[in-house]
Amino acid sequence: MDSLGERIKHLRMQANLNKAALARKVGVSDVTISYWESGAIKQIGHERLVALAEALGCTLGQLLDGDTQSSPAPLYLRGQPPVPWQAPHAKRFTLLKEMLNGVDWQGECYLVTPAPGEQFDFLGSGDLAAFGPTEACEQPGHYLIEGADGLYIGQLQRNGQGELLYRKGNDPEAPPSLLEATERVVGRLLARWKMDGA
Repeated sequence: MDSLGERIKHLRMQANLNKAALARKVGVSDVTISYWESGAIKQIGHERLVALAEALGCTLGQLLDGDTQSSPAPLYLRGQPPVPWQAPHAKRFTLLKEMLNGVDWQGECYLVTPAPGEQFDFLGSGDLAAFGPTEACEQPGHYLIEGADGLYIGQLQRNGQGELLYRKGNDPEAPPSLLEATERVVGRLLARWKMDGA
């Protein structure tokens, strides 16, 4: 099964649930279940994914990437290095192309969440994110950056001279700054699922 929608439908049928019964368990309408299964809605919030996995009697890993062996437990992202995917227990996560929202990514991917008490721009407490390890910024987007003060997430883009510019925070009006020579890109934020379901 290639898509999340196909997996939802397969797991629903395996659990002997019709769309209305699954919708009641998850707290959505049966039309929403139809949209999820058809792929009309591709982004499903973290709370809904957890409720969906629970209602279907499967792990989050089975739901998201069809992993029948074990669920990829989210890795904790902390404010200080090393990056979480360097941990010995780090398991790769298969990210479906439909979840990439136009991002061209062919490399490895890891499921990440902020460690308790950690704060990051663009990634709130309880959110899930897919990160791809990289040291390059080929496309504008959100990247994990290692600097003198630790790890942070910033929006990166190149200016006309090819220099990397970053913007911290969620303010689109904030002027971008040049990335310091002591700072380096360590990962790309490929997809995220907000805790509040947004």
